[in-house]
Amino acid sequence: MATPTDLEIVMTRVKEKRQAFKQYNFSFLEDDALKTFFDLAQEYETLDNFYRVVVSVIKEFFNLESRLYLLAPEDRLELVCDSIRGLYPEKPLAPAGINLKSQAYDLDNSWLIPIRGNLLLVDRLPFYAKEQLIGMLEVFPADRLTDHSRFFLEKYANRIGYNLHAKIIAEQNIQHIRFINSLVADIEHNIIVPNISLSLHLRHLREKIKQLKKLEGAVLPPVPEVQEQFHSLLHGLEEDYKNLEQQYKGVSLFIESLFRPSHFQRGQLVLRRKTHRVQREIIEPQLQMFLPRLKERGIEIDVGLGGVPDEEILLSVDKGLMSQVYANLFSNAVKYTRPGPTGRKYISYGREILKDYFGPGKDGVKFNVFSTGPHIPPEDVPHIFEEGYRGSNVDGEVGTGRGLYFVRNVIETHGGVVGYEPTWEGNNFYFILPLVATPEVTTSETQEADTPRAESPS
Repeated sequence: MATPTDLEIVMTRVKEKRQAFKQYNFSFLEDDALKTFFDLAQEYETLDNFYRVVVSVIKEFFNLESRLYLLAPEDRLELVCDSIRGLYPEKPLAPAGINLKSQAYDLDNSWLIPIRGNLLLVDRLPFYAKEQLIGMLEVFPADRLTDHSRFFLEKYANRIGYNLHAKIIAEQNIQHIRFINSLVADIEHNIIVPNISLSLHLRHLREKIKQLKKLEGAVLPPVPEVQEQFHSLLHGLEEDYKNLEQQYKGVSLFIESLFRPSHFQRGQLVLRRKTHRVQREIIEPQLQMFLPRLKERGIEIDVGLGGVPDEEILLSVDKGLMSQVYANLFSNAVKYTRPGPTGRKYISYGREILKDYFGPGKDGVKFNVFSTGPHIPPEDVPHIFEEGYRGSNVDGEVGTGRGLYFVRNVIETHGGVVGYEPTWEGNNFYFILPLVATPEVTTSETQEADTPRAESPS
């Protein structure tokens, strides 16, 4: 049986490394020093203990003293640990003459060796590492070093660099996670909870409007102009209330679905599935939010061409996240819809059942949002659902390249797929979901309420 190409590539590198170590001709003592270093680098998790391991191995196995200098922000080279005093919490600057260099060099009776990080991860460091240099290792007295021991210490410094790089990033990631968890708690305390109280204010406003309607005929003087003006003001209040309520529901839904603590705790979107009428509960409310912008740009809505059947489909989905899927698709439609070949400028949306799409007896539902206009260039199509990607035909429209990536993430978390297809009149974006009407909890989903829910003011 032939060895797979990808495995063969790695096996070749293993053979090369094996041959290289034969040529290194390390002594048993040097081999034991490397093994000790690797074992203890894994055993000790903190950076401070890792610094101690670096200098302790050199002293224990070779009876040599050493100092470890690391690069810090603003190109500062700082002393962090040595084999005489140990850790330097204050991290003083390296003495004059000790500089960050890409080649090892002698200074007085010390030998200084560059420490390099991982080229593939160098941009993740909290400082700029030119030529991957992240520090220097000073070993002394240098007059006791042979050419072979210098060669070994260079290889040792390489192992320090890769391990140190990984630990710096790991510690940085831990700090980021702590910050994110703290930020999520602040968002819940300072945004989500106060947002819920807005429902109470909306309810009071609605009651006051009802009271005004009752008083309309009882307290107004029989003056047509006054009555007409009052009626007009009351009607305006009702319209403003409806718009405010609609905006409140939309914003509350988005805040709840995006800032769930479970998203941040698990590092992925966590679904809250319920059975919903997708057309009535998800698509139409989002479309209503975009009607003013569509009208402003002269874009028609033609649901007749979208294939929307009269019969509603029940589907088990996360309402908040799916609403944002449509918000992104409608937002793109507003920005990129242009007149089609017939001169019409419109969007449409719809759905269709795909029998056995996900396997025998596993039907799918294809949802789409179509807009007229020039096709997406073929070279852009494979990348449009990638994070941060923006096509070459954005036509000056403002965007970040996250919308379609978000759509893909939500749909794939639901077990579906996304896609794009050019049509005669324009562009059709679609996604296909499993036809599941009963909530099903998977390992990436939860039904637990981990944030307060916004009450409906109506």
